[in-house]
Amino acid sequence: MQLFYVPNISGAEVTLDETESKHAIRVLRLQNGTQVEIIDGAGGFYKAQITDANPKKCRLKIIESQKEFGKKDYHLHIAIAPTKNNDRYEWFLEKATEIGIDEITPLLTSHSERKTINPERFEKILVSAMKQSLKAYLPKLNDITHIRQLVTNNKTENRFIAYCDDIQKTHLKDLTIQGKNTLILIGPEGDFSPDEIQMAMENGFKVVSLGEARLRTETAGVVACHIVNLVNE
Repeated sequence: MQLFYVPNISGAEVTLDETESKHAIRVLRLQNGTQVEIIDGAGGFYKAQITDANPKKCRLKIIESQKEFGKKDYHLHIAIAPTKNNDRYEWFLEKATEIGIDEITPLLTSHSERKTINPERFEKILVSAMKQSLKAYLPKLNDITHIRQLVTNNKTENRFIAYCDDIQKTHLKDLTIQGKNTLILIGPEGDFSPDEIQMAMENGFKVVSLGEARLRTETAGVVACHIVNLVNE
């Protein structure tokens, strides 16, 4: 059964936007009476039936609904510096969404290679990955945020910072607590500055290891995402 994304669903009827409508009617050649599935990005999972196969405004009638589909008992937030190569950051967005992430903050640091993002494009990647992995929750994408603004007075229960250094660190899997909200900071290829690491630690962030290998920024983000999800299974 085909899956479509419609945000802010209320009532018994919905209309696909023009992109989704064109895909449904022109590409998939769906017709009146065809049953499809819909997600709203806020935990709603629906079964619906096409009532007007219009390629610009396809209308559907909801016949079954389920709230809080796949809801977790913890919140995973990764703040990660945008990479110089945009494709690598987009790969992180896609894979983290497929694995399971609730919130993403592009992080601005003193060694950041990229200081601007394209939120519209990033949002499309998140939606596509959500649909691909059959999830009903769309990760929240925040504006690009300076590390000082993010770490100061942050009250997330589990808050960690991962960076490259030869000092002995505890592995993230050994510090992650099941069912607890988690925030992980991942720096740019040039890593966090010593001042940024100190500032994070002074604000209650624990230093963690993601393993023995030296990882690229986007790989570190995906590994951190996987570890937290695995601990919470």
